[in-house]
Amino acid sequence: MIQLQKFKKLAAWALIGLLSSWMISCGSGPKPTATTIEFWTMQLQPQFTNYFQSLIATFESQNSGIKVNWVDIPWSAMENKILTAVSANTPPDVVNLNPGFASQLAGRNAWLDLDTKVPNEVRSSYLPNIWKASTLNGKSFGIPWYLTTRLTIYNTDLLKQAGITKAPATYGELAQVAQQIKDKTGKYAFFVTFVPQDSGEVMESLVQMGVTLVDSEGKAAFNSPQGKAAFQYWVDLYKKGLLPKEALTQGHRHAIDLYQAGETAFLASGPEFLKTIANNAPKIAQASAIAPQLTGDTGKKNVAVMNIVVPRETKQPDAAVKFALFVTNDENQLAFAKAANVLPSTVKALSDTYFKEVSATASTVEKARVISAAQLQQAEILTPTLKDFKKLQTAVYENLQAAMLGQKTVDKAVEDAAQQWNNR
Repeated sequence: MIQLQKFKKLAAWALIGLLSSWMISCGSGPKPTATTIEFWTMQLQPQFTNYFQSLIATFESQNSGIKVNWVDIPWSAMENKILTAVSANTPPDVVNLNPGFASQLAGRNAWLDLDTKVPNEVRSSYLPNIWKASTLNGKSFGIPWYLTTRLTIYNTDLLKQAGITKAPATYGELAQVAQQIKDKTGKYAFFVTFVPQDSGEVMESLVQMGVTLVDSEGKAAFNSPQGKAAFQYWVDLYKKGLLPKEALTQGHRHAIDLYQAGETAFLASGPEFLKTIANNAPKIAQASAIAPQLTGDTGKKNVAVMNIVVPRETKQPDAAVKFALFVTNDENQLAFAKAANVLPSTVKALSDTYFKEVSATASTVEKARVISAAQLQQAEILTPTLKDFKKLQTAVYENLQAAMLGQKTVDKAVEDAAQQWNNR
């Protein structure tokens, strides 16, 4: 009898242990796996590795269910890599691009429509003109990130030798001083490229001179008196020997090389190149000063935008948008702008005193930051967001080159460029 009672007790305890074990195992269960999003940037390692590791760690600590896998892609490889990934339906979740290239894929419906994902109050925290840069056919395909505006960097020694006391503010003034610099120093005033697949600076100059590139239907609108005058401007400079002949064959990189060698008086470039000049050509850097960006009668100024897009095929759209907005919020934009010597695209970050005040003894780089930020009031993406913009640039540059070489009249070059674009 006693043994029976002991057996019952043991059985009861065994049952309790079994139930407890079952309850614990049910309660702990397999933990839900974290959502992982892949974030591609363009050539930001190793210079900003610490910044992004800290940024990602902060985001993950605030969003415990999301992990971020950061992949940095070389600048030259990004277009091919993202094209391949999008075509194969295996894109990353968040990508750092620029509106010009991103718009080509936006035309193929590659990106998430952000108008349905970003509330109006969040959207209004970004500079309105800059937000527009990442729209196509009225739809938002990207979130603005960091910005740069061109400045005129100039060699004070060359200007002194030429008897010039002030940097030109307009293309009209530039043409006047270009002749003076050539006559007095034998050097060129500046270099700009007419290579079709390179810089869009000449395209932007046309807009600054009052040219409308395309109409509301996307047809050529530059076959106009303003368009012919702008073509004539560049043709005259070239035929007078005031532009280096390699302007037809060399890209923007050559402009930096010539300036660093002391062969040109002006360099139209972003303030980020001041450090490059200081490293490569200390004597030229010492003689360098800065002035606002050249413009035409319109007063328009260019801005270069880097944005963030979310591929439509992402498996994690909400997490991807959340991270994109985190990267580009006021606090993080201000921190990155300070780290990278660029400008932020949010209203609050740009209003920080860091972009408004410098001491009387400030360096050229510090002065450049304030001038660049001030230019954003008139700055905009000067060229239209078109999925095949490079074809428009090719049509203009090829025919402009023909006029510069005397193979066509200016009128014929403008007419042929318009026809080439419209018949593409």
